[in-house]
Amino acid sequence: MVLNPMRDVGVVAVSIDLGAGRRGVDMGPSALRVAGLNGRLEQLGYRVREGGLVTADGPETVPAGESRLRYLEEVSAVCRSTYGRVTDLLADGCFPLILGGDHSLSIGSVAAVAAHHRAREERIGVLWVDAHTDMNTPETTPSGNIHGMSLAVLIGHGPDRLTRLMGDPAPAVDPGNVCIIGARDIDDAEKEVVRASGVRVFTMSEIDDRGIGPVVDEALARLNDGTAGFHLSYDLDGLDPRVAPGVGTPVPGGLTYREGHLVCEKIARTNTLLSLEMVEVNPVLDEGNRTAEMAVDLVASALGKAIL
Repeated sequence: MVLNPMRDVGVVAVSIDLGAGRRGVDMGPSALRVAGLNGRLEQLGYRVREGGLVTADGPETVPAGESRLRYLEEVSAVCRSTYGRVTDLLADGCFPLILGGDHSLSIGSVAAVAAHHRAREERIGVLWVDAHTDMNTPETTPSGNIHGMSLAVLIGHGPDRLTRLMGDPAPAVDPGNVCIIGARDIDDAEKEVVRASGVRVFTMSEIDDRGIGPVVDEALARLNDGTAGFHLSYDLDGLDPRVAPGVGTPVPGGLTYREGHLVCEKIARTNTLLSLEMVEVNPVLDEGNRTAEMAVDLVASALGKAIL
């Protein structure tokens, strides 16, 4: 099954690891290319359009700045560039596929999709597949790494430089249409932000108890409730490290190979996926590029590849 045969998929590569606490995820986009991303999309009947490359300088040449918002200037600049690239693709009728890079890039990508639909008086949902909730604020963060704040920013928490990235209203998305799947590592102070946010978090404990199928069905209902559709932000650390060892922040006990795919397969059946990003692939920590290969397989599942 192909969702939109011969539709253009616009690919934006965002090479950044300044939002993270470990080097290497800036090479994630190249790893996905090596894993055969373009060919896989073409096999599914899509035309691939190159939406450009956004790059960040390395920490060797960029001042870290304030300890609770490390590399704010450079991260916000990268997010603005990502916003612009995604906006251009949407204006041209492309389906945006963003390759990361650390999860801070979502501040730009999701805000762009939200703004595109806000101009049509529509709102969007966001599905966040991740071992972490990424809802720290400058007040709660133990590290100052912005990739751990990106979802909080998108629902309106954080400095205006990020929450109103291009002067758009904040929040970019309504927390009532946001779900997280796979969470299992949440900082203590961050938990209070999560509980008060209105975001629906499906922890690994709940997935173990209920099963992935009912969880995804409930999430999709929430994501599509009164929206034009939803954005999928897939952090590869949502998967168990035995399946995806090459990630920025691995945490044991994540989604299995089949659970990870079922999330994407169910998404494909909705025909309401608006945009997609794969982030936090770290080739430095990978084994034979198999995490990037897994990411390419997940993209294919989300865009319509079926078993039968």
